[in-house]
Amino acid sequence: MTDGIRVRIRLFAMQRELAGTRSLDVTVPAGATIEDAWTALVERHPVLAPGRPAVRFARNGTYAPPDTALADDDELAMIPPVSGGAEPRLRILEIRDARFGAEILAELADRLATPDDGAVVGFLGVTRRSPGTPAPGQEAEAARHAGRMVESLTYEAHPSMALDLMAEIADEIEARFGVTRIAIVHRQGDVPLGEPSVAIAACAPHRDAAFSAARYAIDETKARAPIWKAEQYRDGHIWIGEPARESPKTELKPRGRSV
Repeated sequence: MTDGIRVRIRLFAMQRELAGTRSLDVTVPAGATIEDAWTALVERHPVLAPGRPAVRFARNGTYAPPDTALADDDELAMIPPVSGGAEPRLRILEIRDARFGAEILAELADRLATPDDGAVVGFLGVTRRSPGTPAPGQEAEAARHAGRMVESLTYEAHPSMALDLMAEIADEIEARFGVTRIAIVHRQGDVPLGEPSVAIAACAPHRDAAFSAARYAIDETKARAPIWKAEQYRDGHIWIGEPARESPKTELKPRGRSV
């Protein structure tokens, strides 16, 4: 018996050829992270070390950041650059119950960015004190709370439909701006004042595309995703918003070379 944990590592494409194997087991200390497993792998196969900046990781079939903790018998796939050349397609689309702070932007950038990216644009939507526009039918309740400050927000989502809409928005971002690495992460549940409820990250070789992609992602998510917001007061709440828009605000035009 040892205090370590056993991890099965899978290698693909150029990694498999360089290491001469498709898989191997490594033992790392309890509490070790994905990055620790990579270090253990490189100790056995130093030839893999130069490829680290372009490697992404998948733990048990799901992309995960390098600081993710490992458990005994985890399967860890080392993901080398995928087909498609210098514009690998990677999306992070999530509805989260757990709280997150500003550090999520660094987390998303670590998971999305490649060495070819010259711009990483992040956006956080946070809870503010001032009230928003009440949803149709909430006018009387809004009048009852007139002049009061919001104490917190509560979000309710249709998770599967919201994720499908986020994927559509990501498709539109790729078609319009050529940005293939985008993250949209939204909270559900209670969000106290000053805490983020939504995080957007866009990575691209050039800043104009990254800024445009991030702006489009938040605007379309707010307008179309089935996620509802209630402003909480000491003795009640008000649902906020407008009827959902069912399609992009403007017709998308495929990217092409300008003349």
